[in-house]
Amino acid sequence: MSNATISQALPGAGWAPLKPTALVVLADGLVIEGFGIGATGQAVGEVCFNTAMTGYEEILTDPSYAGQIITFTFPHIGVVGTNDEDIETVNMAASAGARGVILRADITEPSNYRAARRLDDWLKARGIIGISGVDTRALTSRIRRLGMPNAVIAHAPDGAFDRAELLAKAKAFPGIDGMDLVPDVATTQRYDWDQTSWTLEHGYGRREGAKHHVVAVDYGIKRNILRLLADQGCAVTVVPATASAEDILALKPDGVFLSNGPGDPAETGRYAVPTIQGLLDSGTPLFGICLGHQMLGLAIGASTLKMPQGHHGANHPVKDFTTGKVEIVSMNHGFAVDPETLPANAEVTHVSLFDGSNCGIALTDRPAFSVQYHPEASPGPRDSHYLFRRFAEAMAAGKVGGTGER
Repeated sequence: MSNATISQALPGAGWAPLKPTALVVLADGLVIEGFGIGATGQAVGEVCFNTAMTGYEEILTDPSYAGQIITFTFPHIGVVGTNDEDIETVNMAASAGARGVILRADITEPSNYRAARRLDDWLKARGIIGISGVDTRALTSRIRRLGMPNAVIAHAPDGAFDRAELLAKAKAFPGIDGMDLVPDVATTQRYDWDQTSWTLEHGYGRREGAKHHVVAVDYGIKRNILRLLADQGCAVTVVPATASAEDILALKPDGVFLSNGPGDPAETGRYAVPTIQGLLDSGTPLFGICLGHQMLGLAIGASTLKMPQGHHGANHPVKDFTTGKVEIVSMNHGFAVDPETLPANAEVTHVSLFDGSNCGIALTDRPAFSVQYHPEASPGPRDSHYLFRRFAEAMAAGKVGGTGER
């Protein structure tokens, strides 16, 4: 899985192999050699793969990737550079979501008019360790067969590694299953949001006036989610994941949004589920995405399960049973709601056409619905933006039924 035997010409010495300056050491003992990029040092996490061809900056700043090392299946990453506009992390004081990045080809000079920084320099500034020169197709195939492994990614410019120590750290990592990672990425303070979506001529805008007041519970929320809520004329108040139902209802919201986020939903649910149950009892319309979808499922009595390889990419087909249409969506999750455990008052609204896993529910007796995927995209197709309009229409009508048209 490595190209670490690439050679270089040395004056008077002929050709000599380049020394690997980065390693990925899997907990089962497999060692992948390559060349270091980004920050130096080492980090431990779960290795996943992402099939998106574009949007690597948005992916690397998605808080839902906390605790993970991302393998990009697309070979050329970094060609468009980075900028300050495409970052999806809201809480810049929090640690970076992704712990490492694995690439096939070396990072090239950026070739895009919006580029402000080379990806390598950007990774260093954010403390993300990277490796290039890896056969990412082989690694992806391995993950598909054996599941997402725990591993250590290490970068040392001198190529000096204690491989036994790295293997011990990989084996000692308990894995994301059983981890509550929300405190690592979510806000600890309440704040308001009014920024709207980006346009070519004007950049990001500001909401003028408000039709609805939405309280967004932050489990690791992305900026573009907040922008699309603002696009629908929503005044948005973001609150910490630990906010109680009483705290949220005291803000008199027209609707409550449950955000995406990282980690094991069952662990986050220890404090999030009672809050959501209180919100459901109040009759306030709810809309959840990703971890928020899983939290809603847990709150109504369903259970969640760990997926072997998860869904990470911007090309996933999902069927919306409420319209009969198929949409291509962006996904990033390693856990899923077990549809066999859903109660009778939960209607399945969306399903993955890749593996049949649950991708959406709507309650028949409460104004609440949620989807497993990321309808805000960023990166990804915009097929599912209609869900934000559906939420706004439901707030206007005083209910959410999950039956609105695009």
